[in-house]
Amino acid sequence: MPWNPEKYNQFKDIRYQPFFDLMEMISGDTLKSAVDIGCGTGEQTSILSERFSNAAFLGMDASAEMLARSEQYENERLNFKQSTIEAFAESEPGWDLIFSNAALQWSDDHAVLFPKIISKLNAGGQFAVQMPVQKENILNTLLLELVNEEPYKEYLKGFQRVSPLLTIDEYAQIMFDAGLKQIQIIQKVYPIIADSPQQLFDFISGSALIPYLERLSGNEQEQFISAYKSSIKNTFAKFPAIYAFKRLLLYGRK
Repeated sequence: MPWNPEKYNQFKDIRYQPFFDLMEMISGDTLKSAVDIGCGTGEQTSILSERFSNAAFLGMDASAEMLARSEQYENERLNFKQSTIEAFAESEPGWDLIFSNAALQWSDDHAVLFPKIISKLNAGGQFAVQMPVQKENILNTLLLELVNEEPYKEYLKGFQRVSPLLTIDEYAQIMFDAGLKQIQIIQKVYPIIADSPQQLFDFISGSALIPYLERLSGNEQEQFISAYKSSIKNTFAKFPAIYAFKRLLLYGRK
């Protein structure tokens, strides 16, 4: 099941606020070359390139469906290419800014991955990353509980996507060991006010639900979705409900 730009952007305002918060951490001085890892449709990369108009930007994403939307933003300072996060980690260094908004949580083994990514920075380069704290977010917790129940565990052949996020202390140590200074690590709640269980389901269906649905047949998908919606409804006692969605913002300078 490919990424669906319409479904993902259904909650555009909610998903974009962490991006703007992360962008505010970045300094434009000496910024000439920048990469956005997991750029999606390219709209956020375009906003970055407009904000930091002296820099050339490259947006990278593994999803052809997402990148299909990026052509409208291309110009002499902004280009896009299809690539995985892991491929970037093995690429050549040379960046004044490595930026990633809500993408690195899809890659495993952050203790190995993050030092590799940070090593691609030039001297004085900036590292700015935002990720959802899935281990502490209720919808993700409910999802992980469901995939470990039968018959869904059998349907999925035991597959489960466990969040690779480390602790704040661990990220601080990784960033320090990689030579970053001016380190900022912030866990922040971005509240979602939902009028119904369906609204909460729609929010997660554009991201964390995708790896599970793509492994299920039509009838299995229907059963799984129905059970998950019931779990959401039973967990939130009343609506409107507040979903305290937690995100981690990381910044440092080499």
